[in-house]
Amino acid sequence: MTFSALPFRPLLLSGAALAAFPATALADDQQAPRDYAPGNIVVTGQLDGYQADDGSTATKTDTPLIDVPQAVTVLTRDQLEDQNAHQLGEALRYVPGVSLESGEGHRDAVFIRGQSTTADFYLDGIRDDAQYYRSLYNVERVEVLKGPNALIFGRGAGGGAINRVSKTASTRDAFVGLSASVGTFGDFALATDVNQPLGDNVAGRLNATYEEFDNDRDFYEGRFIGISPTVTARFGPDTTLTASYTYDDDRRVTDRGLPSLNGRPLTGYDDVFFGDPDYNDSFARVHIARTRIDHRFGDAVSANATLQYANYDKFYANITPTSGTTATTTRLAGYESGTQRENLIGQANLIAEFATAGIGHTVLIGAEFAEQSTDANRGQVVFDNGETSVTVPLEETIFVPAFTTVPQRASKSDLATQSVYVQDQVDFGILQLIAGLRYDRFDLETVDLTGGFAGDRVDEGWSPRLGMIVKPFETLSLYASYSESFLPQSGDQFSLIDELEETLDPEEFENYEIGVKWAPRTNLLLSAAAFRLERSNTRAADPLNPGFTILAGESRVEGFEVNLAGEVLPALQVNLSYTYLDGKITQDTERAPAGTRLQQLPESQIGAWARYDLTDRLGVGAGIVHQSEQFASLGSNVILPGYTRVDAAVYLEATDRLALQLNVENLLDEDYYPSAHGTNNIQPGEPVNASIGARLRF
Repeated sequence: MTFSALPFRPLLLSGAALAAFPATALADDQQAPRDYAPGNIVVTGQLDGYQADDGSTATKTDTPLIDVPQAVTVLTRDQLEDQNAHQLGEALRYVPGVSLESGEGHRDAVFIRGQSTTADFYLDGIRDDAQYYRSLYNVERVEVLKGPNALIFGRGAGGGAINRVSKTASTRDAFVGLSASVGTFGDFALATDVNQPLGDNVAGRLNATYEEFDNDRDFYEGRFIGISPTVTARFGPDTTLTASYTYDDDRRVTDRGLPSLNGRPLTGYDDVFFGDPDYNDSFARVHIARTRIDHRFGDAVSANATLQYANYDKFYANITPTSGTTATTTRLAGYESGTQRENLIGQANLIAEFATAGIGHTVLIGAEFAEQSTDANRGQVVFDNGETSVTVPLEETIFVPAFTTVPQRASKSDLATQSVYVQDQVDFGILQLIAGLRYDRFDLETVDLTGGFAGDRVDEGWSPRLGMIVKPFETLSLYASYSESFLPQSGDQFSLIDELEETLDPEEFENYEIGVKWAPRTNLLLSAAAFRLERSNTRAADPLNPGFTILAGESRVEGFEVNLAGEVLPALQVNLSYTYLDGKITQDTERAPAGTRLQQLPESQIGAWARYDLTDRLGVGAGIVHQSEQFASLGSNVILPGYTRVDAAVYLEATDRLALQLNVENLLDEDYYPSAHGTNNIQPGEPVNASIGARLRF
């Protein structure tokens, strides 16, 4: 696919116009703009510890988190380091309302408030939608925004969105950071973080890592290489340019987990690899290049423009357990899949702050344009018996009979999107209102290179957002909100459509939420929210025309969550959360009838982590992850049992430059099954294991 510059011309011209402003010197005490929030920050930015007060991702304006009418969970850099979290999935286990899907052993996949997604991932507010595992070596913090919010993120994000905020270069100080950790099973990670001012107005930063994976599972191994340089340049006090490039190279064994037996995960085989170690392999090579320019036209008006190019090269092959396991045998099938994708995304925003008749306004006007090209292919495993599946004995080492792989399907797709949006945050004093509307147009063309069908569909839609915030005190917010999103029937990857998908209207999501946020101190935030999320236009069988499909299916998730993050006592940092979720099919769908509980939706979740510093040099940490039982897939009777995992840590500041830490995961050696991909790809949790780490900074 050849990318056309035409849809990006307004964006590129706006970026050029911003760059044309004259450069002047930057005062030493003036703080640089944040990664992706324009202009001077009216909030204090990320705080030391476990609480952040920056809510700009949720509004694209300088908004404190306490004034965002939406549940948001933030995992700060301090918390990620204290937990020794290197991969996104490791960190998300502690987030309320999020449960992990095993992602077929080769990708990040989650359920947010009961809604499955492989594409609602963002990097500095820009979509990062390919299917791969995301590392945290170059990430400052992780933000999980709950509920559909197409106004900010566009299509999808039915249950919410996950945003990673990148580390950026700072002109303020030079430092070198080195870190290393090694685990019980021989896994280890090495990383460096170097920041260097290159003058008064220019700085460079380099983050890099090398990791090797291992765990208790037979044959499992892998490695990850990541490198991410970034440059910040200031052209006077009002204009900042940031540019970054990231290369991630992930290779690992594709581990599909365990099959089920009698409605539960198969027990006694937690270490056994149900695949072929010579065939089960996956790799992902990711290139992401981005440039952004921020400019202030004065105290009241600012603008920013971002252009991002991403290239994803992905392949995985796997033998996987399938249905038919007995007490003595299991059944295997297999396939391989390759994907090459290019994304080009441009976004521009204009923010104006003004007052009319004493009423404050913060108006956002923005546009986003994207082009995406995807080539995908799939091969089917055929065993020597001529079948696509085979029955083998259950043993400590699974024997996989000889097989070959034959082409199954191939496709090409081109997606072009255009979006415009407007939002007004109105400040009456004790009362604040937020209202916005977004228009999206999706033009998707796909070709089934095997079957020959060429599909072409256009989806257009409006997505509103309304919120009301009552602030009796500056430190207390009571809010109510309504938001919508939609997802075309082609799914969140937009890779291929058939004759039916070409004609069906998108699925729709509606979220109603009320909540409270209270900050008794600047470094402590208590929040609580109750919500109802409704999904409609889901496919269902037509009762009047057997064999035909209509858009009549519906589901609903209701629940509440409570979160406390920050410094409870001078030496005690916490991030504590509880979530209750009740979700079911409310009107028959193709996959399940009304009354069916949604898949991988635990009724109760607890994610709690705390660090207590006994002295200036010595600290301890502890964490709890709890999930009640849940169904492995929609409409099945296979249950993932409830579990409680306890983690612990010890921290030692050996010198002013050297810090040591010990992390113990699953301290009580709980047998548990935290995630699945359907009823026969169930991932067992690791037994008790430890890692020892060191950080050096100078």
